[in-house]
Amino acid sequence: MLFSRHKTELVNPERALPGRAQYEYAVPATHFVNGRPIKPPFPDGLQTVILGSGCFWGTEELFWQADGVWVTAVVYAGGITQHPSYEEVCSGLTGHTEGVLVVYDPAQTSLQTLLRLFFETHDPTQGMRQGNDIGTQYRSAIYYTDESQREVAEAAKAAYSAKLEAAGYGPATTEIARAGEFFYAEGYHQQYLAKNPNGYRCHSTTGVPFPA
Repeated sequence: MLFSRHKTELVNPERALPGRAQYEYAVPATHFVNGRPIKPPFPDGLQTVILGSGCFWGTEELFWQADGVWVTAVVYAGGITQHPSYEEVCSGLTGHTEGVLVVYDPAQTSLQTLLRLFFETHDPTQGMRQGNDIGTQYRSAIYYTDESQREVAEAAKAAYSAKLEAAGYGPATTEIARAGEFFYAEGYHQQYLAKNPNGYRCHSTTGVPFPA
């Protein structure tokens, strides 16, 4: 009952699981699809953003296929617990969301273009869930790395919220915050749908197009 009650409420820091001070799960050095490194340092000139739009398997698949994206990885972001496991994240007691680290080339794409894909491929009005996936780890989130990204993210959320409300939905609940410390998810989660093409995908889209 305690677990059920808190599944859709962000955990208070005093209740969060302690995690591990120094530990990282074994993850592949390179991306399963394009062979590029999934951990920094990345080539000069690239930019990074972390996006959460439900189960990270399907989100990552969308972005590794996007033009201008150099590499992707699935991560636990926006939480409290140090080096959490997948099971701990799913308990709701770490505060993390299932995120995707998107490393992109601003000479080939823009954050605006990536956020169009982000907003159009999930339902950002659902709060702590996406479809049948319920829990704080499924919340909509944008974790930016500089102030210009923050401005773009806030403008995109406001513009899309207006479109959503005009279509009869509520406003976007997307969390927008500076990217803090994040942790790479276990190796078997990385590029999961490239390894398991018939695996689970959750894209609870509204069908509302992002404004031009």
